Amino acid sequence: MKKNRVLNSHVSHAIATLGHFDLITINDAGMPIPNDDRRIDLAIEKELPTFIAMLSNVLSEVKVQKVYLAEEIKTANPDQLVAIKELLDEDVTIEFIPHDEMKQNLTHTLTKANIRTGEITPFSNIALECNVTF
Repeated sequence: MKKNRVLNSHVSHAIATLGHFDLITINDAGMPIPNDDRRIDLAIEKELPTFIAMLSNVLSEVKVQKVYLAEEIKTANPDQLVAIKELLDEDVTIEFIPHDEMKQNLTHTLTKANIRTGEITPFSNIALECNVTF
């Protein structure tokens, strides 16, 4: 049995396929994630799992160089923004983009997985751009 924190087989597989510059997204329950093979729906009920719990879980195994967040999170969900920043390494660049552009990341050719959580707070979506570990 796996010893690492990421036990979900679909999330673990997605992480294992990541290369430099590839994207993985973590999303709230309302994000319109395409129903394709990249969709990993972990939502059980409202707030299960939370966005922050899932982000923490993925970051335990993924080296990130840049993240994309919706510009709207700054005013619509500032507490979530603070929580996100607390999980990121100091060298990670944060780029704020319009929410509509966040939706486009879901179908980007470099996106390996789109994880849906049970999060119900606004603009709790992130695209993680992967780095190398060497």
